[in-house]
Amino acid sequence: MIPFRNLAETRTPDGSRFSLHEHDGDYFLKLNGRQLMGSNNTVSETMLADLACVFRPQSNEARVLIGGLGLGFSLRRVLELTGPMAFVQVAELLPEVVAWNREFLASLNGSLLADSRVDTFTGDVFDCIKRTNARFDAILLDVDNGPTSLVQAKNSRLYNASGLSLIRRALRPGGRVAFWSAVREPAFLDQLKRAGFHAFEYEAKSHERAKRAAHRIYVGEV
Repeated sequence: MIPFRNLAETRTPDGSRFSLHEHDGDYFLKLNGRQLMGSNNTVSETMLADLACVFRPQSNEARVLIGGLGLGFSLRRVLELTGPMAFVQVAELLPEVVAWNREFLASLNGSLLADSRVDTFTGDVFDCIKRTNARFDAILLDVDNGPTSLVQAKNSRLYNASGLSLIRRALRPGGRVAFWSAVREPAFLDQLKRAGFHAFEYEAKSHERAKRAAHRIYVGEV
């Protein structure tokens, strides 16, 4: 049996153990030993980008904000969908995750951080949204397990009425925000509508061969 290799680890602001592992050529991020994501299952991360980057009107200079770098698969797909004049800001709370992408994951997606279209913001994506004077065509949020299945309680402010109002303000007309959720959150669809979005819910499989869709992606369009 091929063992998991612990490549690096750090602590989150609340003291949880966050770690990067490699196993048989695939990479995994874990929180307190529980797997959060892996390079072998990237369907929903790619789908998050596909659903967010429906630009209305079409733009060769799209502005996109990604909350949560992870293993870089959403970033890869966003860069595939946008033109050479795009601006893609990636907000990642943990500086170690950015460093790991550059050091351990350069052959995966880490080299994309050097793309001239990419700007890395080390900090909470909520602060990035709150402080920005710019407006985005798309915002992708994969920072927790969803509106109620929270790993970090602080992230609840992204999903409440105040947070949704800030997100709406940060979008251009026709812009979209896409939220990744580990489970179905039917009440969140109504929250998006009350916040003034055209709201949509999409099923997302964890991997291509999955028999059912375990995850959900919620989209709000201005």
